[in-house]
Amino acid sequence: MHISRLQLVNYRNFQRANIVFNKGINTIIGENGSGKTNLFRALRLLLDDTLLRSAYRLDEKDFHRGLGDWRGHWVIISLEFDEVSQDEAIQSLFLHGTGNIADGEIGKATYNLIFRPKAAVRRIMADLAVGDVSGLAEARSKITIADYETIFTGKSTADFCNPDTYKQLVGDFDAVDFPQELTNPAIGGIIPGMLSISREVCFTFVQALRDVVADFQNNRTNPLLTLLKGRSGEIDPQSFEPISALVKGLNDAIESLPDVGIIRTDIRDTITDAAGGTYSPRSLSIRSDLSDEADRLFQSLKLFVGESEEQYEGAIHELSLGGANLIYLTLKLLEFKYQKQKEAFANFLVIEEPEAHIHTHIQKTLFDRLNYDDTQVIYSTHSTHISEVSNVENINILGRQGGRCEVFQPSAGLDTGQIGNIQRYLDAVRSNLLFAKSVVLVEGDAEEILIPILVKKIFGLSLDELGISLINIRSTGFENVAVLFHDDRIRKRCAIITDLDRAFFDTTEDMHDNDDEAAAKKKALASQAAGLRREAALKLLCRDNPWLTVHFADHTFEVDFVSAGNAGTIVSVLGDVYKDAATIATSKAELESGDIALFGRRVLTMARNTGKGWFAIILGRMITPETVIPDYILDAIFEVHIPVSSQTWASVLDYRLSIIAASQLHASANIAAMRAQIDRYRRDEIDFAGIRAEMLRAFPADGINAILASF
Repeated sequence: MHISRLQLVNYRNFQRANIVFNKGINTIIGENGSGKTNLFRALRLLLDDTLLRSAYRLDEKDFHRGLGDWRGHWVIISLEFDEVSQDEAIQSLFLHGTGNIADGEIGKATYNLIFRPKAAVRRIMADLAVGDVSGLAEARSKITIADYETIFTGKSTADFCNPDTYKQLVGDFDAVDFPQELTNPAIGGIIPGMLSISREVCFTFVQALRDVVADFQNNRTNPLLTLLKGRSGEIDPQSFEPISALVKGLNDAIESLPDVGIIRTDIRDTITDAAGGTYSPRSLSIRSDLSDEADRLFQSLKLFVGESEEQYEGAIHELSLGGANLIYLTLKLLEFKYQKQKEAFANFLVIEEPEAHIHTHIQKTLFDRLNYDDTQVIYSTHSTHISEVSNVENINILGRQGGRCEVFQPSAGLDTGQIGNIQRYLDAVRSNLLFAKSVVLVEGDAEEILIPILVKKIFGLSLDELGISLINIRSTGFENVAVLFHDDRIRKRCAIITDLDRAFFDTTEDMHDNDDEAAAKKKALASQAAGLRREAALKLLCRDNPWLTVHFADHTFEVDFVSAGNAGTIVSVLGDVYKDAATIATSKAELESGDIALFGRRVLTMARNTGKGWFAIILGRMITPETVIPDYILDAIFEVHIPVSSQTWASVLDYRLSIIAASQLHASANIAAMRAQIDRYRRDEIDFAGIRAEMLRAFPADGINAILASF
């Protein structure tokens, strides 16, 4: 039996979320604050028998903030199980509790936690006339959290994430239209407490590894103590008597030492002299803190580990952070193994961000080794190394959109071949696209190296600050990865940057051409034809897809970089490429000629001779705030970073002013006046058009004006 689906409605930062799980290992990926911890909390509310019963009593903070006014709304957490055990006992549980089929053997089953207003409140809302907005407002104003109840249901047939279904079950708050039937059968039958599924399954939760040393020192969270307590119940009391006798003998021996006895007497006499007999302790002993009781004796035990080559065993607090985390995780896994031996109907192991301070090789090995038989494992992670070895079909991606969290399944609707292509592409670098707010796909090293430098130098912001991951596909096979970005899969913006490879010189056949010229023309025509096919295919891929755009260099990155007005930047690195003075002079003339046939051939010759990646590294050193970003790259950047916030533009303009100030070509008063205008823009006292006009008026020669003018 395994979890096949988790639905969350109005729970914390989830307005509506549908999370799909498969057998085996499942991975949850998401940026900070995207809801990974809340998702695991929801799972625990239904399956973790170690939670206090008070945890099931939700409060105002558990409602989705996007509701505005939570009063009257429901929180729904729904689990669907698949391949339910055919064991007679579990079938009986689902037949009478949570099975969603009325008769016969149960293969699928549902189990729900619903936090809703009590019947009296639901009746008041049901009795409101349709459209009675003022009546609803008055009724809601009287609702408190004390008017809510928590129920567990099974055999539900409703798709709780469907907004229309929610209106049928709960009501339409906008139209003020609430169902007369206070408990719709679609939510399932209410399950008595004695039939709780959490008591029938093995569920182990390993929390995020943030301060394991403190956990080891806390008796409630110490995993070693949990293990020892779990095993101590199996110890024969008679077998434990010799140990108790040894501990008692040890303490008696310590107390019988002459010096110990003298010090104990002196302490007692000094207290009596200082405070008097009335306020003095009744008894006082000096002995070890070892107890002759099994429970207390186990509490005194500590784990000592040797992780260096010096054969030294240190306490947990002496280990490296990674060593301590690995030991903690090991003990929790052992705890799971002990529970699993109890032969529960299903086994669930939930691990929150296990990678903290753990070496990448250990992360991958750990992930690979956790594939226990008859166990569903659910991970959450920030690690690209774990996501690299994750099965893309078993990944859920959490993303933030405004104040809510959305859930994406990257393989939804893809065929086996497409999934296989994605799996091969997602190495530790490319899998970064699963974590990004938005993505730019490029085809080569030059774009991968230079685009981040260009953005940082011109805007003063990194791609990371803009939430953009730039991924080098290292080919033109964009379709294999771009299919991820779609309404059915990852609803995040992705821009493709590629070359059309149009010929920039005359390719007409000429009988006077030598072999090299003829070969160059033939190659250029072939590249141009391939570019046209690529253009058609990518435009078709992006058609009617709001998440995907494609942006073309007319020729190639290097040629279009010069065409944008950056001939001087290429000239500045001639000395790094050529040593012959005559060649440098000829190259400079060609680059500055303005003739694309001349500068195009020259820049490509430089890139090929040096190696495109190395040429980009050399060129990167010469990028300045006045370098011009080609339009097609700008379009791609701002297509994925939409909308551009006023705070982002204000930061860019502040950076440009700092560059202007450093040049000492403008009066400080002008700069101060412009800073004041930027502050006004930041406070929404002037709009974007206003700040654009102010910048153009104050500093008409600055390169940022051309970019601002396009918005």
